[in-house]
Amino acid sequence: MNKKTNQSTYFKLLLALLFLSVLPISAQTKFKDTEQQVISVRTPGLFDKSNKFTIDFKSLPAGSYSFPLPVGKARLLASQALEITTQPGDIVLSMFSGTVRMSRRTAQYGNVVIVRHDNGLETVYGHNAQNLVKVGQRVKAGQKVAIVGRDGGRTYTLFAIMVDGGWINPTTIIDAGSHKLRPQNVEFRREANYVKVSVVDSKKKITSLDPDDADSDPLAKNSTFQLDLQAIEREHWSYPLAGAHVISPYGGRGGRPHSGVDIKTRPNDKVLAAFDGVVTQSGPYFGYGNYIVIRHAYGFSTCYSHQSRNYVKKGQKVKAGQVIGLTGRTGRATTEHLHFEVRFKGRTINPNLLFDHVKHKLRAKVLTIGRNGAVR
Repeated sequence: MNKKTNQSTYFKLLLALLFLSVLPISAQTKFKDTEQQVISVRTPGLFDKSNKFTIDFKSLPAGSYSFPLPVGKARLLASQALEITTQPGDIVLSMFSGTVRMSRRTAQYGNVVIVRHDNGLETVYGHNAQNLVKVGQRVKAGQKVAIVGRDGGRTYTLFAIMVDGGWINPTTIIDAGSHKLRPQNVEFRREANYVKVSVVDSKKKITSLDPDDADSDPLAKNSTFQLDLQAIEREHWSYPLAGAHVISPYGGRGGRPHSGVDIKTRPNDKVLAAFDGVVTQSGPYFGYGNYIVIRHAYGFSTCYSHQSRNYVKKGQKVKAGQVIGLTGRTGRATTEHLHFEVRFKGRTINPNLLFDHVKHKLRAKVLTIGRNGAVR
């Protein structure tokens, strides 16, 4: 072989290696005999780099998804598979792009096709009258993989989704009624002997109100965000007046407006900061008397009024549970108490949404908050 031939062979090999390096993992897979014969098998390398991966089903490109039988009627079987009934002769379509791992007849499910997809999932299509693809064949989303089968007077396909050999509830991903993907992020995490599947909420979740822990404005790109009260650690919140009881609720009584909640213990009791934050106001303020405003993260603030004394100054950083003043009756007040307000972007919201005034605890709930301050 001459020098020119050697160079030509070298460049061909180099091009082949470069081509293989850009193919999806599933396109390079040479399936072992077990993978070709057994339905539930581990996916080699799926969790080698990390014990989890996430698929954003709400941002898939057009044409990258197909329901297996678009005109079929689906029902869930034992939270593990969909039985999709349709008309004889209908064509079964691949859900996503991928590589055919199995195409054979099995004792339990008749003719079966399994596609290992580039996103880490595998889909199973069983009870087919005829398989139309071979092992190792690349298929695109919506490509024909089988002809629907008939059994016991019914024409249907058994459809399942697997992750690393484990069957998962397909309705976590697909709305069986509309045949559409659910617009959400789904996390697949490898645990000891199984894969845990959980929906990662697409809305921004907040777990702390400390301004130093704040990320960017959660409403910059979303119309709503979520405040997970259960996730706020105990050291980052405090009921503002320990042992207090409510003497006047938010909203007022008898048509008289009330922008906060009045809570009472005894004169000169310790008033505590509800969350970590920065004092933006401290001093006499009209009918509020001695008044304190603490700015928290994401547009939240809390207000405390009628103190006999304030212990903090404007610009001071405070921690949740820190004593910021003593209860009193300064301003328009008829008895020593604490008037406590919660605000979002300057608009008052009911403190009862955050605090249980009987148990003196944060409520065990997730609040959804909109740009206009609406809370639910």
